Amino acid sequence: MKKFIAYTSILALLIGCGKSSDKGELVGINGGKWHPEKPFGMALIPGGAFIMGKSDADLANVEDAPTKTVTVRSFYMDETEITNSEYRQFVEWVKDSTMRVRLAIMADMSGQTADPGAAKGKNAGSIGDFAFNDSDPEKMTAYDKYMYDNYYSIGTADDQYAGRKLNRKVKLIKDTKLYPDADYTEVMDSMYLPIEASYNGLRTIDVDKLKFRYSWMDIQAAAKAKVGNRKNFIRTEEVKVYPDTTVWIKDYAYSYNEPMHNDYFWHKAYGDYPVVGVKWTQAKAFCAWRTLNKNTYIKSKKKGRDLINSFRLPTEAEWEYSARGGLESATYPWGGPYTKNDRGCFLANFKPNRGDYAADEALYTVEAKSYEPNGYNLYNMAGNVSEWTDSSYDPNAYEYVSSMNPNVQDYKNQRKVVRGGSWKDVAYFLQVSTRDHEYADSARSYIGFRTVQDYMGLQTTGNGKKK
Repeated sequence: MKKFIAYTSILALLIGCGKSSDKGELVGINGGKWHPEKPFGMALIPGGAFIMGKSDADLANVEDAPTKTVTVRSFYMDETEITNSEYRQFVEWVKDSTMRVRLAIMADMSGQTADPGAAKGKNAGSIGDFAFNDSDPEKMTAYDKYMYDNYYSIGTADDQYAGRKLNRKVKLIKDTKLYPDADYTEVMDSMYLPIEASYNGLRTIDVDKLKFRYSWMDIQAAAKAKVGNRKNFIRTEEVKVYPDTTVWIKDYAYSYNEPMHNDYFWHKAYGDYPVVGVKWTQAKAFCAWRTLNKNTYIKSKKKGRDLINSFRLPTEAEWEYSARGGLESATYPWGGPYTKNDRGCFLANFKPNRGDYAADEALYTVEAKSYEPNGYNLYNMAGNVSEWTDSSYDPNAYEYVSSMNPNVQDYKNQRKVVRGGSWKDVAYFLQVSTRDHEYADSARSYIGFRTVQDYMGLQTTGNGKKK
């Protein structure tokens, strides 16, 4: 380690003595301008101030949303709720990674190594072709070897393989007739339910094996602590990612919803419909994966490009500001106070007319890009599915939260704010100011989510003076 520090010091001295184009002036470093890139499928929500809370009479007499002028910063938000197709991409990535990790561990335990031909994208000839990419220190770069010796090869207290690199170039073999060897067969069979738990000849994946693990830093706790080691504020989560499809049965007693349970999540017919049955913890895991997935691509393909900042769930204030679409003190995203347009057509998917689910031409959910978008080009900010936010629910929150980017983030409070109302709700819950909540470990057939990403910069505002 001492040699490394000495080498770094000498290198810094040599660089400092070299030629420079700054002529000795203070010009800063990396002087290039930042060019923001709008994430795919997202809309830019220009920051600004708005009146948050109920401007109309609180018909339910909840009194948890008094009016309050607050300001939020600019951010990007998904134009639609996260769809089944988009969430399935997450699930498939986790499934693929889980299989490859198990294959790599088996290869590591059996001492098998990869065939050079398989490393170039050919089909595997043995389980050894799925060995960890860093299993041969002789072929590593100096940096990779340093990381391997000091981090990857030693793992962590609860995961000895943490940080090891997977070989993703070799194609997974799904056809049981083509399994290359007994070790490969053993690993793949462990990913599926046993025969006695299957029926009709179907080979069903064991969704309890599909877990996504990620780490994050509790910045709130770190900032409030007077002293403390940084590592004490790093949290690690392991989340089962498959949505709970049984919500279609459990949410409604004495009701025939088996077709939704059987087909809604996995069938292509519902690919563009919003995902449901997702817990708050799973929505948070999806955000972490989306960030990881994009940054992994950037590191592999876009050298020299800055990594993106994290995707996350919106705060309650951000959600309401976005839902209003630039309209001040409106009842609904389209204004209001009515839920029909001038042609007598409903403007959202909900339960109108004293419980006539079919009156708005939808029995359950509708496709995520349905009805007209609001002023920020966001679809279904009212109705269809309610949406998780990052905020913890406190009925008195508006009394004490900041007027700048207000948020209640209490990890001990398991009640999380959901907004927007759903296909099974009456119009009151569609109002942009109506607050509702659900427990973080609960999944429902009427709750989904959408993600946001902070805008890098401060110039974009929605209600500043126009030049």
